Amino acid sequence: MRAISLFLTFLRVGALNELQYRANLAIQLLESGISVFTGLVVLALVFSQVPALNGWSQPELLAVLGVYTLVGGVIGMLIQPNMERLITDVRQGTLDYILTKPDDSQVLVSVREIRIWRVVDVILGFVIIGVALVQLQGTLGPLDAVAFVVALLLGSAMVYCFWLLLTTAAFWIVRMDEIVELFMGLYASGRWPVTIYPDWLRFGLTFLVPVAFAVTIPAEALTGRLTPELLAGAAAFALALLLVTRWFWRVGLRRYAGASA
Repeated sequence: MRAISLFLTFLRVGALNELQYRANLAIQLLESGISVFTGLVVLALVFSQVPALNGWSQPELLAVLGVYTLVGGVIGMLIQPNMERLITDVRQGTLDYILTKPDDSQVLVSVREIRIWRVVDVILGFVIIGVALVQLQGTLGPLDAVAFVVALLLGSAMVYCFWLLLTTAAFWIVRMDEIVELFMGLYASGRWPVTIYPDWLRFGLTFLVPVAFAVTIPAEALTGRLTPELLAGAAAFALALLLVTRWFWRVGLRRYAGASA
């Protein structure tokens, strides 16, 4: 409950800060619109040549694009800004301001920076998913909807863990600024279901970089492809990753030498 309270407080502060610069909303709308338009054009070009892509129909891949846009919005709004700020704080020694506070340091570094305008991507993602479901002609049942929400939460948690694991390496490696380009380059592969990739790449996008868990598995829930066994496996993997991330964060803190050291 304390973590939720902190999140809501920082959300309110972040919204107030962002609302001072409302031109950013127009910029975000343009950026998100171009990204979605490009994805739709590529999708149309692919299906102008083939009727299906490795068993995925056009409406099903539209659902994948919707989940990709939605999760990308969550990353840009909540995860990426906090991890970028954490890297800066570790390098400059200003993480002291967090460590001296009574609340849990991992929670604080994970919720203190929120880019509210990235909610545009979240909304666009839901719109695309809605269009895809209409084209799929109501194949989404109640259990599939619940599975989608659960898979989406699990995938987002795994992406957060991946980011924090890499960012925590800043306690040992000073220059970690390329982490953003590294992750976003890999995340771009999530525009397509990982099942279309070779086995070695599919493995990497599932267990090394959790793109499959973040995008493909929620999309499989929307299209009726997700099995209970796969969802249970995703839950177990997410729990294990959360525990490892917590342990690694504590190890990293012992390596930190801040401005007061």
